[in-house]
Amino acid sequence: MSLALNNIHVTLAGNPVLLGITINVACGELVCLVGRNGAGKSTTFRSIMGFQPLKSGTICWKDKSIKGMDTHEIVALGLGYAAEGSDVFGDLTVEDNIALPTWTRKTSKSAHVRIDEAYAVFPKLKQYLSRGGQQLSGGERKMVSIARALALDPELLLLDEAFEGLSPAIMPAISVGLQRILKRGRGVLLAESNYYRLPRFADRLYVIERGEIVFEGTVAQVEADAATMKMIRGTD
Repeated sequence: MSLALNNIHVTLAGNPVLLGITINVACGELVCLVGRNGAGKSTTFRSIMGFQPLKSGTICWKDKSIKGMDTHEIVALGLGYAAEGSDVFGDLTVEDNIALPTWTRKTSKSAHVRIDEAYAVFPKLKQYLSRGGQQLSGGERKMVSIARALALDPELLLLDEAFEGLSPAIMPAISVGLQRILKRGRGVLLAESNYYRLPRFADRLYVIERGEIVFEGTVAQVEADAATMKMIRGTD
């Protein structure tokens, strides 16, 4: 079972933004999409989730085309999404934020099991069940955002800038959470602008620059390519 983007092209306001993106992610894999701000990472994710239409190309999930589907249909097929910005509902408690997906999507698992699995990824959140979303730190909001996406019971989770804006003290907790997600057999596609925040246990990296994939390989292969490293560091 896998997500497969094949040669997708996207335009925004008549301007080309994605120029033939091809990416594959299997369940149980951590695959990272790395690129500077504005390179096309978020547009790629929005295209997968049906927020942004394709000009051309295909997106398949488990060998079935999801091109042109509504977002709720894509979610129902087993794709989850935590967008950049760690948005949580400020007027809801942590408990209600995480339970919310179980009210809107039914799966073979009970709501109780799905919620327990979400908290198992970030056990610290159990300390804040009654705390409102507006009372959370940036790192806590990030955990809630990811846990809420997990409560959808997805087979593959898209995380856009999961480490963005976090203090160095909280980053290890997010990395450990990712490992727990992978151990449960779920896949993760992670977008990240800062190469040095990427988990070293990633299975594969795609480097995106100006809407094109310019490199694909392992962490070791990327680090052995001086030109690519220079690009993703943002140095001249």
